[in-house]
Amino acid sequence: MRHLALTTAICLAAAAPAGAARYQFCWIGASGYTMEGVIEFPDELIGTGIITEEDITDFAIYGFLDEILIGAWSMKDVTPDTTWELYFDTDTLEFPTGGYSLDMSYQAWNANGEVNDCGPGGFGFNGGNLYQDVCVDNTWIQDSSIEPSTPFPVFPQGVQARCANAVPIS
Repeated sequence: MRHLALTTAICLAAAAPAGAARYQFCWIGASGYTMEGVIEFPDELIGTGIITEEDITDFAIYGFLDEILIGAWSMKDVTPDTTWELYFDTDTLEFPTGGYSLDMSYQAWNANGEVNDCGPGGFGFNGGNLYQDVCVDNTWIQDSSIEPSTPFPVFPQGVQARCANAVPIS
């Protein structure tokens, strides 16, 4: 029920303007940690390969532990000190993970490579070469860690992408 309400709220809160591709995603970590979110970018970038945080027009993540909200973050919260690096493949509709910034297979959404800089009371995600995992309150949550190369797809807005019913891959 909570996930349906969140999905509805996300859909209603920011209806995509004309010419915007809007997707939702669900990440399933270990030990009951999950994350849901939205990404939006101009339609003309669909099918152009990798885009970065510079191309994104809207982005937000919501972290959960056992289906209870533990934090959120949005690109609207970016400051000069925020770790904000995003790569998205518009051909495969996936976030590349398991690699490095230089090969565009890395994610750092309000969480650096040590996953310890999401801010007091903050939330962030990191998908690098060691793990995919989350940061809560400036602390790496090792229990959330999964294999770095676990696929991380997105889904069209409105498709039911529920973390609660999914089984972690690793």
